[in-house]
Amino acid sequence: MPALILDGVAIARHVYASLKPRIAALVQCGVQPGLAALQIGGNAASRLYVRNKVRACTEIGIYSEVHQLDADCTETAALTMLEQLNRNPRLHGVIVQLPLPPGFDVRRLLQSVAIEKDVDGFNWSNLGGLVDGHGGLKGLTPCTPLGVVTMLDHAGITIEGRHAVVIGRSPSVGKSMALLLINRGATVTVCHSKTPDLTAHAFRADILIAAAGRAGLVTADMIKPGAVVIDIGINRLPDGRLAGDVTFAAACERASWITPVPGGVGPMTVAMLIANTVTAAERTAGLRAPSAVV
Repeated sequence: MPALILDGVAIARHVYASLKPRIAALVQCGVQPGLAALQIGGNAASRLYVRNKVRACTEIGIYSEVHQLDADCTETAALTMLEQLNRNPRLHGVIVQLPLPPGFDVRRLLQSVAIEKDVDGFNWSNLGGLVDGHGGLKGLTPCTPLGVVTMLDHAGITIEGRHAVVIGRSPSVGKSMALLLINRGATVTVCHSKTPDLTAHAFRADILIAAAGRAGLVTADMIKPGAVVIDIGINRLPDGRLAGDVTFAAACERASWITPVPGGVGPMTVAMLIANTVTAAERTAGLRAPSAVV
């Protein structure tokens, strides 16, 4: 039986519906959640991502700003802009849109975002909260891993007691994904480019998460029949099409559930950014945020 599709667009709509009463409660308290994006340079994909985020903010009633700096600006100018955004009381979330042009210290810029406004969840204090097992310090968890867990919960897919294999070890996705799954009671194996016999590790997974950024890395023979397959990879093929890390058509014949690319994890990442912004605004206003997004 072909795999069932985890539709990120549809699940994101449920997330936005759950956020609307929370935003309304904030507005009643005189607070409109606000999100600012700092973009440096003219990366076309980044511009598209920022437009998608702004559109989502507009549709749900969140105030948004986009601050554009030229690729040849100084790092000092970028840090000064972040300091201004950190101090702006109208903003509850601040993000630095990646990738940055060559020459910028990515870590320095990301760590310059105020912890309480770090809605991307990249600050070391928020990442450290995942290690502690209680989520980010301010309840702000990296958006892509949070979106994956939200998708699994929405579909009623059990995490506790399952064996999850994560392919990829970036701090914001692979490592954070592993920690979230551990905190939810899964047994987790993390694989990467140096892992020998990747196929053998992947085949043991009840939940297989591909986040390596290599088109077609995960083939059908790596998927245990009935496994849940989450494809976080977004790769641009030579003909311009987008593709994930998983060979989708063949994987559909092996998996029980699978995410498409595009239309899977991507829309959920944006939805979690909006959810984190609402959470940050609630904390500023002294309101108690719910323990779950949906």
